[in-house]
Amino acid sequence: MTSRQISCQERSNCAEELFTNQHDMNHSPEQRRPDNPRPNMDRRGFVASLAALGATAALPDIAEAAESNSPAGGSGVSSQTKSALRMAALRDEMTRQLTTFNLKQKSKTLPVRRGKRVTIGEVKGEGYITQFWMTFPGWFWQHWNPKAPINQSILKTLILRIYFDSAEQPSVATPVGDFFGAGLCEIASFASLYFGTSSGGFFCKWPMPFRKSFRVEVENLDAEIDTDVFCNILYQLAPLPEGVGYFHAQFNTGFNKGPDPVQIAEVKGRGHYAGCLLYMQGEERNYLSFLEAPEYVYIDDDWETPRMTGTGLEDYFLGGWYFREGTLAGPYHGVPIKDTLNASVAMYRVHENDAIRFTQRLKFAFANPWSPDRLKPFCFSSVAFLYLDNPEGQSPAIPSAKELMCWYRIRNTDHQSIP
Repeated sequence: MTSRQISCQERSNCAEELFTNQHDMNHSPEQRRPDNPRPNMDRRGFVASLAALGATAALPDIAEAAESNSPAGGSGVSSQTKSALRMAALRDEMTRQLTTFNLKQKSKTLPVRRGKRVTIGEVKGEGYITQFWMTFPGWFWQHWNPKAPINQSILKTLILRIYFDSAEQPSVATPVGDFFGAGLCEIASFASLYFGTSSGGFFCKWPMPFRKSFRVEVENLDAEIDTDVFCNILYQLAPLPEGVGYFHAQFNTGFNKGPDPVQIAEVKGRGHYAGCLLYMQGEERNYLSFLEAPEYVYIDDDWETPRMTGTGLEDYFLGGWYFREGTLAGPYHGVPIKDTLNASVAMYRVHENDAIRFTQRLKFAFANPWSPDRLKPFCFSSVAFLYLDNPEGQSPAIPSAKELMCWYRIRNTDHQSIP
């Protein structure tokens, strides 16, 4: 048995939540230290839970190991039947939830004041996050606090950071709005398989493995707005199989004169690129020619000349003709916002079996082939999603609040909600 393949009983005894904010999350001793040992986790069950996204890096040895555990002769059960019954599969995992709810005080939120950086919580153990949900006020009028300042900028100036296995740099470092699909600082409800904005809430279902611990922080860079964070993070405690990568979310933003490349991701190590969210806005209204830029993907030794190129930016997001039919929300790709008058577009794409794999390094950018005299200024922000063999974050430093607010125009999406 390797040092990472310790028994579930040992994992259960060492797994506990460490909440470092001023709230006492007040988990009961029964929740923190279960009396009953857990049986060893079913390896095939865990691999199946991550296989759809490819968090195991789709390594052949992982797939072969999973298949080798099937009964001799395959027991006559087809792969289609196994797939259909995946939801019914029983697994030996311990389910927990990290929450801002204070059981003793019956309070739901964690205050995050202007200029403050607060830890939502820290968990020690081995397993993987399965769902991350949060919400917060400040971007809409509050009927319970009518004098509170309102600015949709808080969607950009509230920063989310996630650390895995005591890494010094966060593997996730991004504005909350950008991470969930509201990077244009306006809300348009949609749901993909892995993230979305759902009528006032924000969620993601990226599997996020950890071998020792994870810690979640939020920082409020807004100059005017204090907020209160509601957050529920559901995770499973279980030994991890070999070959599982760490989840990373890399944020980029900036102004562009027109011909400059739009960088989405640049990382070192072994892993794969799993998709991105991209938000763009032209300085001039009714301008969308930034969509002419195809992807340029540089991988490993193909660093001077891209190994992969596309035919257009909207083509990469599986659309066409500047998304001529308007908005859509699919499981793996979508256009939550297309506002031609404001020259604004929000787009996403998720890679599963089509993940872009690399063994040393990757650089992903969009570059416009048109001559510079035909192009006009625009601004952008993006979040790239990757799985890497190391938990240390490689994101650029989060810019100042002023630099984060790159948009030329923000459309007011507030509306009557609760009487």
